[in-house]
Amino acid sequence: MAKGINIGDEVAITATVRRRVTEDRVSVSIPSYGQPHSIVDRTTEVRKGQHIELIGNVTHLLDKNRVTVNLGIPVTVDAAVVRLVNAYKPPTRKKPLVDKPT
Repeated sequence: MAKGINIGDEVAITATVRRRVTEDRVSVSIPSYGQPHSIVDRTTEVRKGQHIELIGNVTHLLDKNRVTVNLGIPVTVDAAVVRLVNAYKPPTRKKPLVDKPT
């Protein structure tokens, strides 16, 4: 499993372009996903076989070697194919939970 991956972390998956579906959508192949996936890409420079990074947030941790990433839809992949971009940092509280006694 990729070290330090937790729920809420922002991760990147490197996908390979399969073909252009429409003028603004591209079909990509995600490693260890097993299903075709299409993304919005309005540039015309992408070509078949080119690599694209898809960035999303981790929503579930399954056993020790699978994670679910939200890329618009949930995608479950091996943890070895994800790369940590930003670790989740919970919000900090500015005021105490309890008011000071008066």
